[in-house]
Amino acid sequence: MNTLETIEVDISVELGATILPVHHLLRLGRGAVIELDAFEDDPMRIYANNTLIAKGEISVDDGQLNVVVTEKVIKPV
Repeated sequence: MNTLETIEVDISVELGATILPVHHLLRLGRGAVIELDAFEDDPMRIYANNTLIAKGEISVDDGQLNVVVTEKVIKPV
């Protein structure tokens, strides 16, 4: 089990995405709103090392933001 404890995995959660030209990105200021391709009820995508592994939703527990896994994504072999 010690070997598994030393493996690093980068986990990221994506609420949505958009395509934005760099020159628009550079002009964004504080409070700017970026429109995403997702709605508030859409599941979030959960990635491990840039590979989609699951979908989930946000929950708030005692003021902490949590991601609850609702579906595992199985890649066809």
